Amino acid sequence: MTASVSSTTPPGADAPAGAFPVSFEFFPPKTPEGAVKLRAVRQALYAARPEFCSVTYGAGGSTQQGTFDTVREIVAEGVPAASHFSCIGASRQSVREQLDQLHAMGVTRLVALRGDLPSGYGQGGEFTYASDLVAFIRAETGDRFHIEVAAYPEVHPQARTPQADLAAYVAKVRAGADAAITQYFYSADAYFRFVDDAARAGADIPVVPGIMPITSSSQLLRFSDACGAEIPRWIRLRLQSYGDDLASIRAFGLDVVAGLCERLRDGGAPGLHFYTMNQSAASLDLLARLRQG
Repeated sequence: MTASVSSTTPPGADAPAGAFPVSFEFFPPKTPEGAVKLRAVRQALYAARPEFCSVTYGAGGSTQQGTFDTVREIVAEGVPAASHFSCIGASRQSVREQLDQLHAMGVTRLVALRGDLPSGYGQGGEFTYASDLVAFIRAETGDRFHIEVAAYPEVHPQARTPQADLAAYVAKVRAGADAAITQYFYSADAYFRFVDDAARAGADIPVVPGIMPITSSSQLLRFSDACGAEIPRWIRLRLQSYGDDLASIRAFGLDVVAGLCERLRDGGAPGLHFYTMNQSAASLDLLARLRQG
């Protein structure tokens, strides 16, 4: 199965001609030491000429200052930056102010999300769904921002049904999304099926696969159980069989994820978005393997 996907060049992109587009995601560091380390990581990854780098946003906007500080640094380093932007607990006025702040920083891309509620926090806010946020941003700012939204090839863990999840995605596209970035996955078939289903439903925008390198079995299993990403049984069993042998885990992970990336690229995916976990080695190893393929 192959997907009918197309790529667009958003504002600020500076990928070399003919290159397969890549982007990287970071989370805002919590300590000065973490900030210094992340600067070095970014410099290493910039060698791959990313189309943009995104920065995550904590539950209920809990990392907003750290997110914006990191975005500001990336822009100052001459690389297009995309700020995650969630609407849970937000008011229209607060969103207006944050959009103005990002625009003043030179940001032209947003990753618009519903976001997660902090523990013990009521619903609150003036937005219910990510589609509401996308529609509001479009109404307030026109085409000032290139808006990415989230996509879930293996179905959002809180969705009532796969059909309801697809309908929610289509609503975000109709509200004005330019492109989507997926939750990470390890089944290329799930991605291609999602893209085809979305296109048939009239949501024919570029869908960039989210890629999670495999460097630690315990970390991967913990993250996947929390976010609903499916780990195929054969991968799970192989990882468990390596125990604490990190070298074998990383070598196996490189083979698995590089093969996934090759299939996605060859099948028509418009780019790859790497969840770096604020590390550079695994993503650079994958890109080196892809250049060989």
